[in-house]
Amino acid sequence: MTQDFESENYTNYLHTFDLGAAASLVTAGFELISLDKNNPRKVQFIFRREIGIEKVVDEYWQDRLEVKARALFDNIKMLKNRIYSE
Repeated sequence: MTQDFESENYTNYLHTFDLGAAASLVTAGFELISLDKNNPRKVQFIFRREIGIEKVVDEYWQDRLEVKARALFDNIKMLKNRIYSE
């Protein structure tokens, strides 16, 4: 991880292993705080918990989230680049 999140309350952050959910959050305007690569088999995406973030995640899982397709695709590529370049 790029920051020490253990010193802060875990509930201040939203964590997900799902690339699609992470890309959707970035596309919806939420800031990716860090990537946790401690598990060699998967990456955890960490976002600061903000107003509306749970709603976006719920809409994503319910297949009701509407975002711009090209922006989503670009953010998926950006996240993959961050996963494999750091």
